[in-house]
Amino acid sequence: MSLNSLAAISPVDGRYAARCTELRALFSESGLIRARVRVEIAWLQALAGPGGLDEMQGLSAADLAIATGIATHFSEPDAAAVKGIERETNHDVKAVEYFIKQQLEPHAAWKSRLEFVHFACTSEDINNLSYALMCLEARDAVLLPRIDSLTQALRAMAHAHADDAMMSRTHGQPATPTTLGKEVAVFVHRLRQAREALARVPIRGKLNGAVGNFNAHLSAAPEVDWVALGRRLVESLGLEWNPYTTQIEPHDWMAEYFDALARCNTVLLDLCRDFWGYISLGYFRQKVVAGEVGSSTMPHKVNPIDFENGEGNFGVANALLRFMADKLPVSRWQRDLTDSTVQRNIGVALAHSDIAIQSVSRGLARLEVDRERLQADLDANWELLAEPIQTVMRRHAVPEAYEQLKALTRGRRFDAAAVAAFVRGLPIPHADKQRLLELTPATYLGLAARLARAV
Repeated sequence: MSLNSLAAISPVDGRYAARCTELRALFSESGLIRARVRVEIAWLQALAGPGGLDEMQGLSAADLAIATGIATHFSEPDAAAVKGIERETNHDVKAVEYFIKQQLEPHAAWKSRLEFVHFACTSEDINNLSYALMCLEARDAVLLPRIDSLTQALRAMAHAHADDAMMSRTHGQPATPTTLGKEVAVFVHRLRQAREALARVPIRGKLNGAVGNFNAHLSAAPEVDWVALGRRLVESLGLEWNPYTTQIEPHDWMAEYFDALARCNTVLLDLCRDFWGYISLGYFRQKVVAGEVGSSTMPHKVNPIDFENGEGNFGVANALLRFMADKLPVSRWQRDLTDSTVQRNIGVALAHSDIAIQSVSRGLARLEVDRERLQADLDANWELLAEPIQTVMRRHAVPEAYEQLKALTRGRRFDAAAVAAFVRGLPIPHADKQRLLELTPATYLGLAARLARAV
């Protein structure tokens, strides 16, 4: 069977392949090899720069550009060539080293310097920086823009529906009225906070040899300030230097990153369930897409599939993210290999997150508010005014205010006439009585509209 989207085991590369193109470029095998080449070339350039090795000095700008071009012009055929070398070496990072040497060997200035490719490095010096670069670009170029776009759509919805009164539900039961816009504003605020936590995660890297002590470096060139050189290289890649590691960078930043993304996902999973419920109640209608089928047997169905898809993919993503956050910072002694296969699934976890975010965005675009349905629920639940009535009574020290309203309304229907009759008999000032008589479930909204507009 040929490997294509129909033959893929993972839906990320099968059913959802078209929605993962940006992350596939980063986290595919080709993307990982490209990142490794970039790091190897950056280290080679650092060795040839200020504070580097004497033997690497004197290269011309044109010579250095040859090395730079290997990374900047890296192609799919180049990735295939690396995989061909790997079939002989049975070692993925060593294959990258040999590939770069092959590319440099025809150039006279590099011919005597080929052994400085991967100089004093352990594979993890290359791998930790490669994954860090992949995660950095995935966050800043894909995930954060996607979250920002969704946040803006939700903010626009919050403002557009700031005044649309809606009966809330606590414990699934009729509760104090709110506005649709304010309830959406809650998700805007939560998502912003979660997004900022993700954006703040420091993405760290190391380049310090087999067990983090620069042993090989110092033995070969004790005159070089290897700590400074390694730090300069890591920071030139846009990463934060980690000075204390074993053979591997401890992955603590990865745990922060995955936990932060999982919190974004959890906020949006909660949104999926709430919006699914509002669609079920009829508060939202979904725009019909021509040719789309909702059920193989029930022709009338327009299902909330985007929010269901989002909920499911957020769940898969978070299962992977939380596993990796717990697993990756744990390694036996100075290094074991359990992190290697796990890190190869980073792209899978991020892809399920991205698929889910896209589903929510598509679902939002299909929604239309049914204001008549919102109003109907409010009109049918005048008992919602038991709260403001008993609160005003308590202010004026009317005995057993809560208990009176509880006896009158708990588990019973309470219509406009019953509200008016009860209020007229209250021993409270005329102004307060008049204010309560003018109140309806649709106007008992507190500061909801203001809060919705302020988000």
